[in-house]
Amino acid sequence: MTAGRRGGLNCDMELTPLPFVASDVLTALATAAGVRMDGNEAWRQVFGEDGLWSRLPPEDARFAQEYIVEAARGADVTHQVFLVNTEGDEPTPVLLHFHPMRLPDVDPGRYAVSITGEVLREPASWAAEQTRRRRMELLGRMAMGIAHDFNNLLTAVVGHGELLRADLLKMGAPQELHQHLGSLDRAAQDGAALVRKIQQYIRNEKNDRDEPVALHEIVEEVLTLTRPYWYNEPRRRGIALRVESDLRPVPPIQGSPTELREVFVNLVLNAVQAMPAGGTLTLRTARAGTRAAAVEVGDTGVGMNESVRRRIFEPLFTTKGASGSGMGLTMSHGIVQEHNGRIEVESAPGRGTMFRLVFPFSTATPAPETAPEAAPEAEARPPVSGLRILVVDDEPMVRTVTTKLLRLRGHDVRDADGGPAALAVLAEAGPGRPAFDVVVTDLSMPDMSGRELAAAIRQRHDGLPVLLLTGDTDADVEGADVAAVVKKPFQLDALDAVVREVAGA
Repeated sequence: MTAGRRGGLNCDMELTPLPFVASDVLTALATAAGVRMDGNEAWRQVFGEDGLWSRLPPEDARFAQEYIVEAARGADVTHQVFLVNTEGDEPTPVLLHFHPMRLPDVDPGRYAVSITGEVLREPASWAAEQTRRRRMELLGRMAMGIAHDFNNLLTAVVGHGELLRADLLKMGAPQELHQHLGSLDRAAQDGAALVRKIQQYIRNEKNDRDEPVALHEIVEEVLTLTRPYWYNEPRRRGIALRVESDLRPVPPIQGSPTELREVFVNLVLNAVQAMPAGGTLTLRTARAGTRAAAVEVGDTGVGMNESVRRRIFEPLFTTKGASGSGMGLTMSHGIVQEHNGRIEVESAPGRGTMFRLVFPFSTATPAPETAPEAAPEAEARPPVSGLRILVVDDEPMVRTVTTKLLRLRGHDVRDADGGPAALAVLAEAGPGRPAFDVVVTDLSMPDMSGRELAAAIRQRHDGLPVLLLTGDTDADVEGADVAAVVKKPFQLDALDAVVREVAGA
């Protein structure tokens, strides 16, 4: 049974408990092209005389036609709910099933499609709720597309950052410039992690928080990331804002560095905004008893009265007017709870605010640290030779930066604009030894996906490994066509290591 992978409202087997009353059975017979061959009176009353889907919204009509095509190929598509536009004020919900049916005059391997269903009589609010659900599904698909594009942009940011770092090393630039570049890279990586959170949420994937995190290091990174807000901008406006930090090392907690950075960045920015005339920003880390660590973020700003303090974690509550979303502290509170922590708040009007976050130590026992023995100078590993690599991507920006980065590591790199172009480049070499040691390709491309390209390469150039680059959270190595998967945005060291591994170098 196929149920609602792309559209329609998938009710699956959850119809029984809903307060629906089914009307007469609707039946129709259609060709694979979506031409109605026959339909009973109940069908014509609901869907009309002119074709199959003229009374459906365009998006629903497209989904219905896709289900017909699937059924014409031999698959059952069942339990799909569509909202039919009728003469009433509200659309009519109809449950439909699409079944393949072999007829004598239909080509072998193709089927006619039997469509059966029923009108569902529902509470007045049900149709409106389904419309809202449909809009959310469309929004989810849009968000996935935006996430793909944003990952490509972040790949370019991270890649050009690595290229700039290489140039700065050649120029002998001061260490401060490298620190700024490291902060930009960390911000881009955090942006990619937030995109992955959106993808995981839409796909209902589990977001693991199994990494040991040193809170004092995270807060130190946040100070660097937010420096433009607490140092540069206040001074540009003639405001004196001082920072006092006491970041004592504490044992690690178990969690997500990206999410925790998001919490502390939000608290620091809130503290700065609470001191429009200047003041002192305070950050401290310390033990909270024997089993927990605490982080304090304080300010000497305007403070809050008790009624405001009690509501600051409520969704959409804000004291910033149109400039605030009312979701920053709500999300921070949720992240802290998901890390088994708690937030304590002390504040008074004119006396500033102090946030105290407490997290339990990680239960994992860290392995004892042993200093590695330095290798003798004479036994230093010789530099490895470069590989012949074909980079495939339909996005010029990503293709260019990936090519330049791999050339930094001494590889001989050629690029191709998409799968068909890559196959044409591979065909130039003819039979015998392949012209490349490895192919690095994007996964999501319009004319031919990365997996389709990998399958074609295996058929025509067996033994040539293919590495996928993707920002998708659910992409993994499947079958024999793909040798490895690297997530965007990538670090050059990680990409180079995987390329050499799959090429056997």
